[in-house]
Amino acid sequence: MIEQRRLGPTGLYVSRLALGMMSFGDTSRREWVLDEAAAEPIVRRAIEGGITFFDTADMYAAGASEVVTGRILPKLIARDEAVVATKVYYPTTPGPNGRGLSRKHLLAAIDASLARLQMDYVDLYQIHRWDPGTPVEETMGALHDIVKAGKARYIGASTMAAWQFAKAQAVAERNGWTPFVSMQNHYNLLHREEEREMIPLCVDQGVAVVPYSPLARGFLARAAAPQERGSLRRDSDPVQGDLYGRDEDVPVLQAVAACAAELGVPAAQVALAWLLQSPAVTAPIVGATKIGHVEDALAAAELTLDSEQIAQLERAYRPQPLAMEEPVWGRV
Repeated sequence: MIEQRRLGPTGLYVSRLALGMMSFGDTSRREWVLDEAAAEPIVRRAIEGGITFFDTADMYAAGASEVVTGRILPKLIARDEAVVATKVYYPTTPGPNGRGLSRKHLLAAIDASLARLQMDYVDLYQIHRWDPGTPVEETMGALHDIVKAGKARYIGASTMAAWQFAKAQAVAERNGWTPFVSMQNHYNLLHREEEREMIPLCVDQGVAVVPYSPLARGFLARAAAPQERGSLRRDSDPVQGDLYGRDEDVPVLQAVAACAAELGVPAAQVALAWLLQSPAVTAPIVGATKIGHVEDALAAAELTLDSEQIAQLERAYRPQPLAMEEPVWGRV
């Protein structure tokens, strides 16, 4: 069974792997999204393997991911055993007040998320992006009130500059408000720029790191043949070309493929094992559209890379511009 560990500075335990729920919801929104019936066996296998940490967002499939999450989980796991995380920031209703991190939107969005999830609270409420149009004091004050109202147990953040994260934490500390306990950042073997500032900051402050896209939208899973057709999601993803596919990625993919061949395991397991062995990482968020994806993730948690293998994987990396997906209000 998957190891459980504490989420940053809290007393909350989460599974060493998190299951990303972005792949589940309304099939009409994205070609690769699975409906409830197709998603349930995947979630069941994850829970059987010991995964208790589930991550969604109010903008995934226009809210349908939260709906499916709220319908499936009660069938398979007790609420007190599940750690449910969701996110807020992107547009959920028309007009400027239906997006961002204003007090108005945050208070409306948490109620809407809880209604879709059919839950009284979420364990972790995360801001999906930094909102330059709202004073950080307003955002942190509203998040504190959400926690005090019992609608979220903890708060977390995602995808921002280290100075922004530090500023938000300082505002919370100065006012006696609830601080962030986790950072959901973009981190994998093909994108390690978070090692410059954000990850050292989180380690120093005891903040949990729960990275998304651990397989680089499938590129790392197909390291031995990166040009071949991949998953339906990868081949229909409008964002992946902005993030991966650089010439500098090739040596990393070759190193992953070589390590996988040496160990006799799929490349996906090597890429995930590298993340899982990082002392800074609490729980990578793994997406799955097939039971085999869950099996690879569970196997990666049992795989140990030696110091030379880790060094070979890391030596292949070349620094790159920070690939941070900028907010595009219409991209939901």
